[in-house]
Amino acid sequence: RYSLFYNHLKNIEENEGGLDNFSKSYKTFGVNQFVDGGIYCKEWAPGAEAVFLTGDFNGWNPFSHPYKKMEYGKWELFIPPGQDGYPPVPHGSKLKVVIRAQNGELLYRISPWARYVVRDEDKVNYDWVHWNPPQSYIHKHPSPKRLKSLRIYESHVGIASPEGKVATYKNFTYNVLPRIKDLGYNCVQLMAIMEHAYYASFGYQVTSFFAASSRYGTPDDLKEMIDVAHSMGITVLLDVVHSHASKNSEDGLNKFDGTDYCFFHSGPRGNHQLWDSRLFDYANWEVLRFLLSNLRMWIEDYRFDGFRFDGVTSMLYHHHGIGTGFSGDYNEYFGLHVDEDALCYLMLANHMIKFLHPECITIAEDVSGMPALCRPVAEGGGGFDYRLAMAIPDKWIQIIKELKDEDWNMGNIVHTLTNRRYEEKYIAYAESHDQALVGDKTLAFRLMDAEMYTNMSVLSPLTPVIDRGIQLHKMIRLITHALGGESYLNFMGNEFGHPEWLDFPRKGNNESYHYARRQFNLTEDHLLRYRFLNSFDRDMNKLEERFGWLASPPAYVSEKHESNKVIAFERAGLIFIFNFHPYQSYVDYRVVIFKYKILLDSDAAEYGGHQRLDHSTEYFSEEYPHNYRPNSLMV
Repeated sequence: RYSLFYNHLKNIEENEGGLDNFSKSYKTFGVNQFVDGGIYCKEWAPGAEAVFLTGDFNGWNPFSHPYKKMEYGKWELFIPPGQDGYPPVPHGSKLKVVIRAQNGELLYRISPWARYVVRDEDKVNYDWVHWNPPQSYIHKHPSPKRLKSLRIYESHVGIASPEGKVATYKNFTYNVLPRIKDLGYNCVQLMAIMEHAYYASFGYQVTSFFAASSRYGTPDDLKEMIDVAHSMGITVLLDVVHSHASKNSEDGLNKFDGTDYCFFHSGPRGNHQLWDSRLFDYANWEVLRFLLSNLRMWIEDYRFDGFRFDGVTSMLYHHHGIGTGFSGDYNEYFGLHVDEDALCYLMLANHMIKFLHPECITIAEDVSGMPALCRPVAEGGGGFDYRLAMAIPDKWIQIIKELKDEDWNMGNIVHTLTNRRYEEKYIAYAESHDQALVGDKTLAFRLMDAEMYTNMSVLSPLTPVIDRGIQLHKMIRLITHALGGESYLNFMGNEFGHPEWLDFPRKGNNESYHYARRQFNLTEDHLLRYRFLNSFDRDMNKLEERFGWLASPPAYVSEKHESNKVIAFERAGLIFIFNFHPYQSYVDYRVVIFKYKILLDSDAAEYGGHQRLDHSTEYFSEEYPHNYRPNSLMV
C-alpha cells in the first residue's frame, strides 16, 4: 500500500510540479476571473466532441464561446475583459457548460467545479451562478490551535431551529454557536454543506462538490459562520462525502461529458446498489486532482479545520461492506476484495492535508476496523487522526432493546467501550444522527417512548419510566464519554433527549418540516425536565475540559461486578463509579481510590436526580488492598 502511495506521489512530483501545485487546481478549473478582468475557463471532459460556455453573458448563445481542446481530455477557454475593463461574466450571472457528446447530442451541464448553485422554487434542477462578488468576506479570526481532544457537536444547519423551515447560516452563527460554546463543546462538525439537490438525503447525495449549499444562504454567510466559531475557540469540521456522488446529470457530476466513465467507474462497478449513486474511479488521475483540490478549497477558501470522511468502509472494499460482517480477522482487511486505489487516495488526501495544513484534523467513518487506518502514512497507515467508535451506539441500542435491566452485562459493556486498536484514536459516542433518523430511535425515545409526550413536566409525577430514562440517559453518556475513546461526539439536540425523530420534508410526509427541526426551546422551559439533561451534558463537558480525560491514557478498569452491576475505573486522576443496578443502592461499597470528593453526580437535583449523596464531605482511603490496588475506600 505504501509503495502504491509512493508511486502516486512520485508521479505527481514529476508530472504536476508537486502535490502543492496538483491540489490547487480549484484555482484554474471551472470559471475563474483573472486580476486583469478576463475569465479563464477549464474543464475535463474526455468523452466530449466539443465544449462551449454559454449563459446570461452571451444571451445564451450555445456556440459563441468554444473551448480549445488540450491534452488528456482537458478543454480551455479565455474570455478577455470588456472594452470598459469590466469582467465579461458578471457576478451573479447564470452559466452552463455545453457539451457536444459523441453521439452529437448537446448537453447543458453545470461545471463540476461550480462554486455556487441555486434552485428557484418553481424549478426541479439547480442553476449554476457565477460567484465573484466585488468584496468577498474577509476572515478576521485565526483558526484555533490544534486540539488535544475533541468534544464534537455534530450539526445540520438546516434543522438548527425550532421553526418548521430550512434554517440559515446566519441563524446558526448567532443562535446556535453560542449554545454550543455554553455546552462545553470545542468542535462543531457540519453535515450537508456540500450542495445536494435532495434535501432529505441529509447531504449524502452530493451534486456540486465545490459549492456550499445555497438553501442556507450565500458562501460569504458560511465563511462568516466559521469565522465567528473560530472567534469562540471552536474548531469546525466538514462532513465530506468522497465515497460516492448523486446520480443526477442535469445538475450533478453523472455523465458530465455524455459518458458513464467521466469521474466514475463504467458499468456496474460505478454504481452503489444500496445508495443508488455513482462510485468514483480513484485510479483516474483527474479524479484524484478533483477530489484533492476539493479538500484544499474547503480548507483555504472557507477555513474549515478538517474533515470527517463519510462512507470510508464503502470506499475501502469492492463489496462496499454490503452483506459483510467484520470479526477482526486480518484476512478481512488484506486481499483482492480491498480497493487499494481508494485506500491510496485516502492516504494521499491525509498526506496532502498534513503536508500543507498540519493543524487540520481528519476522521474516518469506518465500521470495519481496518488496521492502521489511524496510523501515519509513513508507517503504511491510512493517515487519519481519529476513527469513529461505531460499535458503541450499536451496543447501547442492543442492550436497551433486548435486555431487562437486571440482565445488563457489565463485562460486555466495558469490553465494547475499551475494545479499540492500540495507538489508534477513537471518537466515542452514544448516538449520532443515524439513531435520530426516522425509522430508528434516539436513546431518550427508546428509554421513555410515549411518556415523553405526557410526563416530562415537573408538574406531573416523576413516573418510573421517566425516572429510569433520565438517569440512564446521563449514565450512558458519561461512561461513553469517559471510557469509550480519545474524543467524544454528540448529535445536536440529543444532549437533552430531544423528543421524537428526525424526518426531512418528502412526499411520504406531505413535505412537512415538523420533524426537520431541533426544539432547543425545550431546555429553556423550567417546567420541563429536558433542562436537567442539558445541564448534565454541559457540566460533563466542562469537567472534561478541566481534567482532560479524553487526552489521557486509556482508563484502568478496577471493577466490573456482574451481580452488583457496578463499573469503576480510573482515568486522568479521577475515579468513575457507575451503579447500573435497577433497584439496589450500596452503603460502605469498597472501591480502589486514594482520595474522594464528588465532582459530578448524576443523582444531583440540578440534573433531575434524587440528591441522595452529600457533596460536602471529603474522604480519605485506607491501606486496604482491593482489586490489585494497595488503597481503597468505602463509598
